[in-house]
Amino acid sequence: MSLHGESEFGFELACCRWAERRWPLEESDCPVVVARQLGTKRRRWDTIVLECDRDGLRRRALFGPERLNGDLLHVVRHAPAEWGYYRDVLPHPGYPWRYVRESIHEAADRGILETRRDGNRIEIRRKWPYPDWIERVVAIENKPDLDASAARTLGPQLEYDVAMGLADEVWVATRQTGDRVEPALFEDLPVEAGILSLDLDELEAEVAWHPRTLSVEDRGTRILERPTGNGRVASAARFEYVDPDEKADRRLAIAERAYERGWRSFAETMRPDCKAFELRSQNQLLPYCRAKDCLPTAAECSGSCPAFEPEPPTWRTRGWPIEGGPGKRLTRLLEKRRRRYRPEL
Repeated sequence: MSLHGESEFGFELACCRWAERRWPLEESDCPVVVARQLGTKRRRWDTIVLECDRDGLRRRALFGPERLNGDLLHVVRHAPAEWGYYRDVLPHPGYPWRYVRESIHEAADRGILETRRDGNRIEIRRKWPYPDWIERVVAIENKPDLDASAARTLGPQLEYDVAMGLADEVWVATRQTGDRVEPALFEDLPVEAGILSLDLDELEAEVAWHPRTLSVEDRGTRILERPTGNGRVASAARFEYVDPDEKADRRLAIAERAYERGWRSFAETMRPDCKAFELRSQNQLLPYCRAKDCLPTAAECSGSCPAFEPEPPTWRTRGWPIEGGPGKRLTRLLEKRRRRYRPEL
């Protein structure tokens, strides 16, 4: 029996592991970074795949494993090669300079920016140029059972993605049925979105429909409100255009969050310190609850769970087995595997 179960969460983890192993679909040696549950304020994707420039990804590692938020990116991307007063060498951020000073101090504390004082003036100098490390951003929506009802819900989301053009490609991943024609092809989905049929047992996928490449360098269209009603009584649609520079900044912010988080971060939202928590292997390491005999979601694996039973204190003391109990060991194992896909870390 598959450990992935029937939940969308298990399917999501399977899709992430498959992408880590098999992406890009065409012959290419470009490295990839895979993350899950990332997006913007208005849109969140199940799986994000970053196709990266190999040299750029190595140079990105110089800035550490933690993400650079928008304020830090503003500083490190524009920091000069020679010393200069920060207000003279950085473009105006569009918000008060005191927040820039906070970002400068944070960057200096993290060792990714050089600073010095000239009287009351803070001068900065870059340690390394921030690299252009992202080649493409691919967004995947996971719907293991894509019936007509799920397609009606998913369709507007994909239309938003296509109109916005924030990702280079948009896909839908669904459970492989073995039918001659996958049922997902009959659903009313945007033709620009690709369709993957995923075999959970073998952790393999087939392309049922190839996507169109979206225009990420052009301005996007953000759909704010869809028409309601029919005919003459239908309301007007509302939308706004998004500047290409704003899209580029958001893509980079998403990439930075993906670089930091990865997809194995589920241990950070679960309770690996519970006696019933363990990792089981089926082509990948998956969280498993012995008490409920299932692959739990973050909502199910929490301190409020009736079956939650913390590890005995003796497990977490005296360095058992190495610096803590089994929960700590499992967390370190997942962290080690996450770092493995960040070159030079």
